[in-house]
Amino acid sequence: MARTFAPSYLARDGSACAFFPHDFRDRDARVARARAAARRTIDPALATVLREQQAALPPSPARQANLDALCGGNTAVVVSGQQVGLFLGPLYTFYKAASAIAAARAIQAEAGVRCVPLFWLQTEDHDFAEIARTTVADGEGRPVTLTLPPETEADARCSVAHRTLAPEITPLLEALAGSLAGTPGGEAVVALLRTHYVPGRPLASAFAGALAAIFAEEGLLFLNPRDPRIAPLAAPLYRSSLERADAIDECLAAQGARLESAGFTQQIPLRPGSTLVFFHRDNAHGPRYRLQRSGDDWVLTGSQESVPHAEVMALTAREPMRFSTSALLRPLVQDMLLPTVAYVGGPAEVSYFAQLMPLYRLLDVTPPLVMPRARFRCVDARARRLLAALKLSPDDLGRPADELLARIAVQRPPDAVDPAALKNIVDDELAPRVAALTAAVELALPHLARAAERTHGSVMHALQKLTGRYARALLERDTTTRDRLQRLHDRLLPGGVPQERVYGWPWLAAQLGPEALKGLVFDEMTRHGTFVTDLLELRP
Repeated sequence: MARTFAPSYLARDGSACAFFPHDFRDRDARVARARAAARRTIDPALATVLREQQAALPPSPARQANLDALCGGNTAVVVSGQQVGLFLGPLYTFYKAASAIAAARAIQAEAGVRCVPLFWLQTEDHDFAEIARTTVADGEGRPVTLTLPPETEADARCSVAHRTLAPEITPLLEALAGSLAGTPGGEAVVALLRTHYVPGRPLASAFAGALAAIFAEEGLLFLNPRDPRIAPLAAPLYRSSLERADAIDECLAAQGARLESAGFTQQIPLRPGSTLVFFHRDNAHGPRYRLQRSGDDWVLTGSQESVPHAEVMALTAREPMRFSTSALLRPLVQDMLLPTVAYVGGPAEVSYFAQLMPLYRLLDVTPPLVMPRARFRCVDARARRLLAALKLSPDDLGRPADELLARIAVQRPPDAVDPAALKNIVDDELAPRVAALTAAVELALPHLARAAERTHGSVMHALQKLTGRYARALLERDTTTRDRLQRLHDRLLPGGVPQERVYGWPWLAAQLGPEALKGLVFDEMTRHGTFVTDLLELRP
């Protein structure tokens, strides 16, 4: 059965580690890559853009020092990035930024060269629905999602770099303030977001401003790649991707076959005949389409239009802003422009780096070390009280429903048998007897072996289903226990999804206070080690 790549890589599975030339956990590899990256200098045009973009952020002496170091040379970069979600999007965006800062500090200390953190704003993407929401909790602790108005037809497929905040952002801030009312850090959170999320401001600028304010002391740098002065610097890779589309197809197909042979799924489905470049129809602000080769033309996938190859190639030089990257090309542009020592990403990004790694050699770009962001689960005092009342651990919430119910002490009528006792009867008494019965049939009449095996499976399934249904029915009658369990799920595993993928930064920062949350995150990374891959717990 095919496996997801990232968990195997983080578990040091040799078949997964073979897909990367160097392991981020190898100190010697980190030192060598940092020193090699520091020998590179950035293009003066990129330095100018970086200076202008940092000047638009909240003042920060630490950011200025990091900027001067990067523009001055002999400096490596640890990069992370994310789509510019509403009110900073899911919590893992905050954790990515913190992880990049911690990694840059650690690599600088061990390599003896300057290393700075940089957050790449993924503004070329056009999936507005993915970034238009954030989730907090109401006064009862239930998830509440705040959402920007849907995009208009005119904005469909346009990069989010060109989106501005609508007037509806003001009532969304009011709704956020209402949800966070009474929390220790709610007023500070809303005040910070009000400063940056204002009607008419570009969504990317609001996101960058808020995240820069949070990490002002740490000097986190930001880069918005959707800039007319950066596009000419990326154009050589656009042209190579177009000119060598067939070779890229073959390279990705071969790597995909390697992954499948090793038992892994491919994170990003391959599109044979597609280039890794998106083309913006009409102008740089226009809708973008993936280019698909058709004879001497490029078809704009998702439309009925096509553009001659010669015209597309001419536009890469004349109007490079008419092009932007796919998920598989963006890392190469990033690492061509910057002296990157490491990229900090989530599990999905780690997986697609395994797909695209051969493209670095093909397109003559130096690959970074690929390291996972830190993962956190906040188990606050309220969650700890609920866990104690139910005699559960945080990990128990991820267990199958029947197994979880068997662990919970459910209040039941006096004449009702304990669900755990029923489960023990099935496991300890009935299961051996059913197995003995079917084994006896097989031994006496071997031609009935398959029928006996099927009967054994169906009987055990029916018994387990019955005992599970019994436990659930008792839980339905026990409103106190059911309510506690629901509140626990809402806090730690909402909808069965990890907390950091559902709730936004405002929710947790309001519970703890923005500075307290940041300090707790950095303290945990220091205590467990910057390059740890385990799920860490925040226990305020």
